[in-house]
This record gives sequence, structure tokens and C-alpha cells, in this order.
Amino acid sequence: MINYVLFATSLLLAVTGQLLMKKGMNAFGAFPINQMLQKIIPMFMNPYVFFGFACFGLSSIFWLAVLSRFEISMVYPMVSLAYVVVAIASLILFKENVTLIRWVGIGVILLGVVLISRS
Repeated sequence: MINYVLFATSLLLAVTGQLLMKKGMNAFGAFPINQMLQKIIPMFMNPYVFFGFACFGLSSIFWLAVLSRFEISMVYPMVSLAYVVVAIASLILFKENVTLIRWVGIGVILLGVVLISRS
């Protein structure tokens, strides 16, 4: 049971990190890629971006524990559940348009996870 709690914690921290970074970058705004070096410090000064990276870092620590307990060929494809959670959260939190074709793709991902979990 603890193994699945570690996996879920890693996954949820990664998703939280993505959502925080998105919120931070929505506030920060778009910029030309050639200004990346000039913008990197101000980006990290945004608390959402900063804590998003912190969540990602914590997720990586939990992921190491997961890797020590599961076969990577089984657990890594299951990380795709993050796509599902992010799509649902982006719909709710950011009012993003999730099209029918994206929902179909999410269904395919879920089907894949079910198949892998039975192996």
C-alpha cells in the first residue's frame, strides 16, 4: 500500500508543480525565447513559479522511492495519469478549452493505464 501512496504523492506533486508554474507564467506573460536568460531570474521571483519548481523537486525525491519499489516498465507509463489530472485541473482552474479530441486522447491514456496495471 505504501508503494502506491509514494507513487500518488510523486504524481500529485508533479501535477501541482505544473499547475503552479502555469499560474505563475500566466501572471508573468509571454516573452520571446531569445530573452530567456534575461527573464529567468524574474520568472523564478514569481512565487508560483518558484513553488512549482519546489513541488517538482519533491516529486523527484518521491519518484526515486517509487523507482526502488516498482519495475520502471510498469510504473513509468502510469505517470501519464498526470496528463489526465492536468487536463481536468486546467479546465477547472484556468478555464481552458479541452476539445473532444483531447477527451478521446485522455480516454486512450486511461485505457493504456488500465492495461498496464493488469500486467
